[in-house]
Amino acid sequence: MAPRPVVRPAEAPDEVVGPPCPSCGTPNPPGRRFCRRCATALNPAAKPEPLPWWRTVWPFRRRVRASSGRAVRLLVILAVVVALCAGALLLLPAGRALFEDTRDKLGKPKPVTPVGIRASAEVPGHPAKNTTDGLSNSYWGAPAPGASVTYTFGKPFRMVDIVITNGPSANPEDYRGQARALQVDMEVTMSDGEKQNKRLTLSDKPGFQPNPTGISDVKTVRLTLRSPVGLTSGRQLAVGEVEFFQRG
Repeated sequence: MAPRPVVRPAEAPDEVVGPPCPSCGTPNPPGRRFCRRCATALNPAAKPEPLPWWRTVWPFRRRVRASSGRAVRLLVILAVVVALCAGALLLLPAGRALFEDTRDKLGKPKPVTPVGIRASAEVPGHPAKNTTDGLSNSYWGAPAPGASVTYTFGKPFRMVDIVITNGPSANPEDYRGQARALQVDMEVTMSDGEKQNKRLTLSDKPGFQPNPTGISDVKTVRLTLRSPVGLTSGRQLAVGEVEFFQRG
């Protein structure tokens, strides 16, 4: 008869104390790099924090990482460049003039009525105030070239246009009844006393003639008649209407 087998008690597994596996929860002895059951890495390398944008700009740049806020950095740099360009545009005289001229074109002009009109000379019955009465059959009669008329305004404004109706009438049949000035010297005085001069060239034809100006802080405007045509004995230089427009 065969001997009875000896039954030996199974050894209880050693109790392991240590950090659990992040995947399966099995405890692992300290110092292990991978789980003893599922081989999951126990101490994965932590992802580096993204660098602030200023750390990626020379001379603070050490290294550029994919998630270091490159898009934000580019937007900040672009905003700074745009701000510098806008500042230069507004500070430089040429840039300022371009900016104001653009605003003039975008706005709708509004008429401005002077509060005072004074002529250096005028023919009786044809005063300089006729140039602002809105009538097409009245005019300012000047006895000779060199005569001037000064318009004063209640408050400074941005003059974008001055419209002149040459001759005694807008009617073609009556237009050549008096002499006309083909050039007008315009002197503009600003609120600070500075003066700006411009020569306006007029066509020898009836009807209104616009003349873009684009002058700020206008306080007074003086118009001096030059280059007469049709001026003979018994005739006078005639200006039908003068209209001023400001930015709307």
